Amino acid sequence: MHRRSFVALAVSSLAVVSLGVAASAAFAASAAGEYRISGPVVHENLAIYLVHGKSAPGKIPLTLAEALTAKAVKVHETGNVNELQIENLGADEVFVQAGDIVKGGQQDRVLTVSLILPSKSGRIPIASFCVEQGRWAARGKEDVKTFTTAAAAVPSREAKLAIRAPATAYAADPAPTGGTGRHARRDVGGSDTGSRQQEVWAKVRKVQEGLSSNLGATVSAPASQSSLQLSLENEKLKDAQQAYITALKSAAEKDGDVVGYVFAINGKLNSAEVYPSNGLFRKMWDKLLQASVTEAIGAKNAGGEATPSSEAAMAFLDEAAGGTATEKPLPASVSLETREAKKALYFETRRASGGWVHRSYLAK
Repeated sequence: MHRRSFVALAVSSLAVVSLGVAASAAFAASAAGEYRISGPVVHENLAIYLVHGKSAPGKIPLTLAEALTAKAVKVHETGNVNELQIENLGADEVFVQAGDIVKGGQQDRVLTVSLILPSKSGRIPIASFCVEQGRWAARGKEDVKTFTTAAAAVPSREAKLAIRAPATAYAADPAPTGGTGRHARRDVGGSDTGSRQQEVWAKVRKVQEGLSSNLGATVSAPASQSSLQLSLENEKLKDAQQAYITALKSAAEKDGDVVGYVFAINGKLNSAEVYPSNGLFRKMWDKLLQASVTEAIGAKNAGGEATPSSEAAMAFLDEAAGGTATEKPLPASVSLETREAKKALYFETRRASGGWVHRSYLAK
């Protein structure tokens, strides 16, 4: 069991004033010193806190987005909405993150676990949920048997809960397990997979509705109105994202010891992602920030509270990491430890050697 600890640091250059709130550069402190937290950096209703720490040695793996672009990885359709197969064809390890959206196949999917794919891995099963309701055929000229890109991550805390939370933490109302056609296939994720899939679709619709409302134009694409991925490619959304990205992106790129981030929307702490190295964090940063910005844009008219302090961000991480732990093996010789606290969840993916590859935190 690892410990969460943060050391005080006095720097003021990351302060940004937004929504009438002066976001001072505060630093959360704890006992031992594994990490330190700086921030927040604020733009409109989105606050970013940076997690600083020592990078682990070793080669930085490719991300799934990089590997798909280089054709070093294939994600194969299985005909089962809740299970795909992933194959590393190359010589480098590949990092896959829970929440990655893969585009194509018979339906766009979101992957539900983080993995490290070894070189020449062969086909490995990976659990998924559909983020495009209704389609079960080729879309345009896309290959119905494989997935071509992983450029986006799910921009919704509520969808992440539906996808990842343990059964005791998952509070969605029961929903029919079927739907029609291929959606009634075997329940690979457990007895609640069907109801979770219904909830994921509901959260996708909520994301689309929030974005459309705040952008003043629909983000649903004519090629597939239910596709979350196509909505995230909307040009008006990209234009709206730019001011956030301009204000926030460089803050995480100034220091060589940033290994993760925490974010809050409308004054409420949302999620955090932490990596073993600054190199892997930097590879993931554009995708992470874009997802956080998208979620913030969709929630702009939802009201808000005062921006949380860095101490509150620290407490969020500490609570999640201190929850009741369970562990299960995953494919590709990794394991997933889940810790459940009253108001937060923690997920740690580890190699068979014991070294960790990803830590994720989620507010309930």
